[in-house]
Amino acid sequence: MKQIRWITVFLLMAGTSMAQIPSLERIEPANWWVKMQQPFLQLIVHGNKIAERDVKLEYPGVTLLKVNKVENPNYLFLDLNIDPSTAPGTFPIKFQKKGSKDLVFAYELRARNTGTKAQGLTAGDLIYLIMPDRFANGDSTNDVVKGMQETTLNRDSMYYRHGGDIQGIINHLGYVQDLGVTALWMTPMITNDQPQASYHGYAATEQFRTDPRYGTNELYKTLADSLHKRGMKLVMDLVHNHIGSQHWIMKDMPMKSWVHQWPEFTRSSFRAQPDFDPYASQYDKDIMTNGWFDNHMPDLDQSNPFVYNYFTQSHIWWIEYAGVDAFRLDTYPYNDGQFMATWGKAIKDAYPTFTFFGEVWVKGVADQVYFTQGKTVNQHLNTELPGLTDFNSLWAITGAMNDKAAWDDGAVKLYTTLASDYQYQDPMRNVVFLDNHDLSRFYSVIGENKGKYKAALAWLLTTRGIPQLYYGNEIGMKNFSAPDGLVREDFKGGWKNDKVNKFTAAGRNEEENELHDYVQKLANYRKNNPVVQTGKLMQYIPQNNVYTYFRYNADKTVMIILNPNTDPVTIDVKRFKERTNGFSNARDIVTEKTYSLSDSLQVPATTTLVLELAR
Repeated sequence: MKQIRWITVFLLMAGTSMAQIPSLERIEPANWWVKMQQPFLQLIVHGNKIAERDVKLEYPGVTLLKVNKVENPNYLFLDLNIDPSTAPGTFPIKFQKKGSKDLVFAYELRARNTGTKAQGLTAGDLIYLIMPDRFANGDSTNDVVKGMQETTLNRDSMYYRHGGDIQGIINHLGYVQDLGVTALWMTPMITNDQPQASYHGYAATEQFRTDPRYGTNELYKTLADSLHKRGMKLVMDLVHNHIGSQHWIMKDMPMKSWVHQWPEFTRSSFRAQPDFDPYASQYDKDIMTNGWFDNHMPDLDQSNPFVYNYFTQSHIWWIEYAGVDAFRLDTYPYNDGQFMATWGKAIKDAYPTFTFFGEVWVKGVADQVYFTQGKTVNQHLNTELPGLTDFNSLWAITGAMNDKAAWDDGAVKLYTTLASDYQYQDPMRNVVFLDNHDLSRFYSVIGENKGKYKAALAWLLTTRGIPQLYYGNEIGMKNFSAPDGLVREDFKGGWKNDKVNKFTAAGRNEEENELHDYVQKLANYRKNNPVVQTGKLMQYIPQNNVYTYFRYNADKTVMIILNPNTDPVTIDVKRFKERTNGFSNARDIVTEKTYSLSDSLQVPATTTLVLELAR
């Protein structure tokens, strides 16, 4: 594939240099592809008084359907139809005005990307979440980019940039793959040219450009290609709800309705209930979905069709250009429901094997289910959302590890949470996790108890759904999300001047190596055994605060026994004869120890046994 240029506009005008043409600044998307599922394409054109010009184009198979003029004369929106018979090539789009020289944009239509792409995520995957700025610095020349608003580089602060980048990730793909990971999710990597805290990426200022402090579009595609060669997948993090206040389009908006306008700054309530509350006031609904996430994150007006086309096309562009396999959707409940449903259908139509999951940070399984597809709980629309971040299973495993045993507390929370899975169209599409970039590290949440931590990791890698690790989970990285944000600290060894290198066994201490090897053993067992990926699940009501469940298929049966208690517990195997009949012993997949299934099993304190049954 030819290079994607950062300069998104290529002007041809005889005898005139680009610097002498201030009236046409950009067209996006700057290229497209032939034979796409949807023949419609809308180009956004920005330039000084560009609406005063007539638009002409001629290319076999391409029809200019409509030229949309909006409130701001510095914009045009061009509706094109690209016939399925259209051949790849470049053609001029002319912007003409009587008495002025034509402005000519060379628009390129490319052949479809035939490489690996749009594979989608399944329960056979294990996701590894990385904050690129904090993982590894593979190219120090892009640490500070001249002309960008934030140029401070300070690894001693959690709020400044540290210099991690795409090359650093590429350099450590072997480490991640050896761990048993099959998919990488990075927090947003498109340009975030905000004056402060630009490292996190959730206040985008461009839609079609990789942040140059991470690398280039070409390098992002190289990352995708490198993953695909290893049999791995790329997950792109998208933000539909808001953009950065310094987004190029905010500096000269096409129309007032591009973002939600308020008489004074109004923040979202951050309460998702009005989205589905049958008794909700319109006021509460408006505050939730139309209020701004923060004063530097304008809230997009998703009822605007130009907004819909611009962002949807940018997402399709990244799939086709880079070969993205799946999306993670940020702050899903803050979006307009109809907008997201229409968007979801468009993505599925364009790429039937593609999948995405939404961040749904709510308490209560039914509240969570509401945002998933299928209208399974009387939703007013089909959200088209296949899966989500399963926060309620997180609350359950946290309760199992930290709460005192009671009728509704302790290990029973895991049981009752999964017992509510009947409400989902398919709970196997949910992403399960112990922590992420917004949450306190789970190792700290459970008081840095190594036994509990390993027990929770074993649950994560054997329960239903798509498990997700946060970088450093495998070595017990710790700390709390507030007040200092240390959950986003660097992975030591990713910088040339680091004194230790946690990517190597020699650089890890004894406990870190124990945890790393434990995760690696379980994750690779999971990777090589479909039974703990897609096998059926049967769970038993906890007794003595011990939670037992099975993953099984026609080939194998795995018994998982989670004991979060501070004392060992003996369990009666006969209780589970529905699943253990025909098996005589069980092999611990971590320790290789063999247990008899004749009468009882003793489960050590704060331990999860993962046992493959044998006849």
